Amino acid sequence: GNLAGWQLAAAVGHLLHNIVQQSCSTATYTANNNNKMVSDNTKIGTGLMFLGFTFLFLGILFLFDSTLLALGDILFLTGLTLTIGTSRTLRFFTRKDRIRGIVAFFGGVTLVLCRWPVVGMILQVYGLIYLFGQFFPIAAASLKDVPVVGTVFRHPSVEGFFSSFGRVAAGDRRAPV
Repeated sequence: GNLAGWQLAAAVGHLLHNIVQQSCSTATYTANNNNKMVSDNTKIGTGLMFLGFTFLFLGILFLFDSTLLALGDILFLTGLTLTIGTSRTLRFFTRKDRIRGIVAFFGGVTLVLCRWPVVGMILQVYGLIYLFGQFFPIAAASLKDVPVVGTVFRHPSVEGFFSSFGRVAAGDRRAPV
């Protein structure tokens, strides 16, 4: 039961660690067309966020396994901090206009750590939608240009669904971070 989940999680973690380590040591990343190299913290943070999403996915796949979900939450938050920096992370998670989403997200993380995975994940999803709701229409608009997926995102009902996220005062739509 639980031992098999740990063995699978360890194998996936080891595989992803090797992939991230290999890609960080051999690939060159550029940003904003000015040949600025991405820092090692950003590379490691992106890998940790990917691992976090992987463990969250596995935790949900294994019927809300609280250990995998807790590991995914910790890896995601650590990766986010390394990717965008400590000051930007603190600034993002201390904004008073988003206190409802912040409390819901961290309340969900706390519930997952206390082995209430279903309620915790529901709170986390609500918090993420509240925190990143303004980003969903931006992401959906950019996905319209992707060859295979673009036809789905150009469908009128899908466009309407994503445009309903993050409705705030007119002209106040900006990236959440």
